Amino acid sequence: MTQHNRAIFQPSGQIQFGIFFQGVNSGTIWKAEESGSQTDFESFRHIVQTAERGKFAAFFLGEGLRLREHLGRPHALDVVGRPDAQTMLAALAAVTTNIGLVATQNTTYNDPADLAHRLSSLDLISGGRAAWNVVTTDNAWTGANFRRGGYLDHADRYKHAEAFVETAKRIWDSWETPSGPARRVLHEGQHYTVDLTPRLPRSAQYRPVLFQAGDSPEGRDFAARQADVIFSAHPKFDDAVEFRRDIVARSVAAGRGANAVQIMPASEFILAATDQEAQEKKAWVRSLQIGPQQAIAYLEQFWGRELSSYDPDGPLPDIDPVVEETSETRGSGFHGAKARQLADQWRAEAKDKDLSIRQFVTSKTARIDATFTGSYTAVADHLAEYARVGAVDGFNISPWLIPTGLDEIVNHLVPELQERGVYPTEYRGATLRENLGLETPARSDESVPVP
Repeated sequence: MTQHNRAIFQPSGQIQFGIFFQGVNSGTIWKAEESGSQTDFESFRHIVQTAERGKFAAFFLGEGLRLREHLGRPHALDVVGRPDAQTMLAALAAVTTNIGLVATQNTTYNDPADLAHRLSSLDLISGGRAAWNVVTTDNAWTGANFRRGGYLDHADRYKHAEAFVETAKRIWDSWETPSGPARRVLHEGQHYTVDLTPRLPRSAQYRPVLFQAGDSPEGRDFAARQADVIFSAHPKFDDAVEFRRDIVARSVAAGRGANAVQIMPASEFILAATDQEAQEKKAWVRSLQIGPQQAIAYLEQFWGRELSSYDPDGPLPDIDPVVEETSETRGSGFHGAKARQLADQWRAEAKDKDLSIRQFVTSKTARIDATFTGSYTAVADHLAEYARVGAVDGFNISPWLIPTGLDEIVNHLVPELQERGVYPTEYRGATLRENLGLETPARSDESVPVP
């Protein structure tokens, strides 16, 4: 392919699915009779094997390094428990054959030599199906669990992450051939020093696939330079098209091809045989996602005080928050909000729209932009348009029910997409890199200094 052609984006006409098993979150229904455990292996086994039956590209585990708190205590309404990603994925490798296994791992609180070795281990035992979702953290509250809270400035998080990823790539690239020998890897940086000869050879896919989810300008540039796949927050059609345009421009500016970085936005699917049934199901799902307790607790995260005396079906509290700005203890979705200003805005909005506390919180927490609701046929037609223009390469689905939340998608939506010729009928190969259609990465040049 000429350099000119590499700079022009070429839609594949296909989409793929991944599954995002979140663990702690407010979108999964955990209290319905149909709900399973968030920690039992059976939940993970059922959903990953269902995904593989549906030819999903990847199974994606979230990560939380500290439990979200509520009014100074661990949040009782959160799902408490999130098994170590690499331990769980290693177990799932033994009960699957083709699906990719994506571990969310933090660059701030890991060591590059150790993490590269553990990811190489997962990649080898899975036959080349491992991936790393690269995330960063800088707040002291999370860091307190690692005895080094607050040591990384917010402005430096991607600089640090890029040095980490480059070092990991050099470790994976150090083997002259798949069976050896390995080159010594040296790195001296602000936060760590590496001097090692790697212990494991390359996997069948050369090295783990890299996912990244940062959406700031710095995060997008980082992904354009380093990632194979972006886990984006832009599933709506027009927004997805614009995000694709932006990432293509950034990838080309970074010296990579226009098709070098794939995009799989987070999404939720609420499906039924007819559009009317799907809308009725959506109302049921929302009623369970945000019940009376959850609605009150949501406001308490911003008010910083107990609001249990308020009626969830009544108006928003007329008292002011006791905090000026929310902290990271409340979780990323609540962090940094100017509480007093927000309370005034929300009271005015709820009054104007005649919304109760529960109705208002549902409107704020529902995945409006990320939800595909409708009949199997209608949703398949809509997704086929995404494939036609190359708006995305696929969707990373967050099921609202565990462990059966993918059953309808695999049983009904996938066949509809396959009939339209926009979804795989078989896996392309044995490795994740093959199944995503990614090129074998170029080997890192040892002479290039690491930032």
